[in-house]
Amino acid sequence: MSVLTAYPELLASGAPLAMSSDLPVADFSDTPWWLSLFKAFLLFVYVMISVVIVIWFERRVIGQMQQRPGPNRLGPLGILQTTADGIKLFLKEDVTPKGADKVMFYAAPLIVASLAFVSFAIIPMGGDVRMFGHTTPLQLTDTPVAVLLVLAVAGVSAYGFVLAGWSSGSTYPLLGGLRSTAQVISYEIAMGLSLVAVFLYAGSMSTSQIVAAQQQTTVLGIQLWYIVPLFFSFVVYVITMIGETNRLPFDLAEGEGELGGGFHTEYSSMKFGMFFLGEYINMFTVSALATTLFLGGWHAPWPITLIGDGMFDQGWWGLLWFTAKMWGFIFFYVWVRGSLPRVRYDQFMALGWKILIPLSLVWVVAVVLIRSAQEGYFGEGRWVTVVTLAGIGLFVLLGILLWDRYAQRRAEERERSREVPEEIDPFADGYPVPPMPGQRLVEPRPGLEQAAAVTVPGGTAEPTTTDDPKEPRG
Repeated sequence: MSVLTAYPELLASGAPLAMSSDLPVADFSDTPWWLSLFKAFLLFVYVMISVVIVIWFERRVIGQMQQRPGPNRLGPLGILQTTADGIKLFLKEDVTPKGADKVMFYAAPLIVASLAFVSFAIIPMGGDVRMFGHTTPLQLTDTPVAVLLVLAVAGVSAYGFVLAGWSSGSTYPLLGGLRSTAQVISYEIAMGLSLVAVFLYAGSMSTSQIVAAQQQTTVLGIQLWYIVPLFFSFVVYVITMIGETNRLPFDLAEGEGELGGGFHTEYSSMKFGMFFLGEYINMFTVSALATTLFLGGWHAPWPITLIGDGMFDQGWWGLLWFTAKMWGFIFFYVWVRGSLPRVRYDQFMALGWKILIPLSLVWVVAVVLIRSAQEGYFGEGRWVTVVTLAGIGLFVLLGILLWDRYAQRRAEERERSREVPEEIDPFADGYPVPPMPGQRLVEPRPGLEQAAAVTVPGGTAEPTTTDDPKEPRG
């Protein structure tokens, strides 16, 4: 709310922002089916080239951050290293575990890799251009609920992770698949809530109309991209998009120190390459969506839009501005990976469920109140009503946070005050239990002596003892 109140011209006007019926929609009336197929092919090439570049880019940038050269042998500045890695994946042995469910084991990487391309179809990457005598937008398709399509595809791709873990027939992949599923579900809720505010301001869920709405919203003649009035939603989206794509510091589904490799531990060759490819394409997908919803999409930044009556803000120029904005998010991904350590899993889930989701709910309610006041639903004293309701909401939220903190401290005090026996028999229940801090082991340890007894034909051999600790017992 503090960001919005900084723009009295926008808030005090009382006029609603353009609704979906007033916004231009991407026009595909002059796009035959074969041209759509050609645009799909160009989109595929664009994404694949971007993935090849970003793998090299990430290794070079992190190398500079860590004061090492990074790839520098194959090609100029090591640009061909990604190609060599792809060839290596093709030539590696393709191993399938004996206990794996082969159908699901092969289907999981295909689900992850193929669905990663789907979301890019609704992203507007430029204005209308001329191709083969036809005028067509630089967008494959658009729907009235295009943004929901991206969230739906992201939800379905979670099946690929859980199927990969379950079908491997191994413990660590199963744990990684369950982690990934819980992670995706929890962070999709906060991501969806962060996008609700965008829908309220644009009056549409169509990507082309959301881009057009940002161009029509101006303050002092400057286009007001939604990153300014909806800055909190933007911050929440940036956090959730990192968690959604399983990237550091939130790559807990692949934690090498805990799970060996996570849900794809048992995968090799190009099946592993499919997961690798899907992760990087998802990086571009969420970055492209952030560009579309918060940074004005393919439009040029102000004041470039004023040059030559907007000649640099139409046609193929939009692809340049869109790519530049998207790669800004990619650099942020790489910078975060090279800067922050992996967080603990319980901290990560607490961030999603206890902080991001409640704050996003309060923010959405605040945006609803502000939009309602703009449209005059509260009468003459609408801003007094908005401030009062917002104050009540913040008071309730603060009370909930304080109560949660108080409950955590009480639980920690009960844990510290719990009586711990001074002695412990680690083999009392038939399996070893390590002592807690301050405990000492029971001597002698009858469980260990019994376990050391060896049964032989014709009787039981009693364990032998020796004073030399280096000699084996029994």
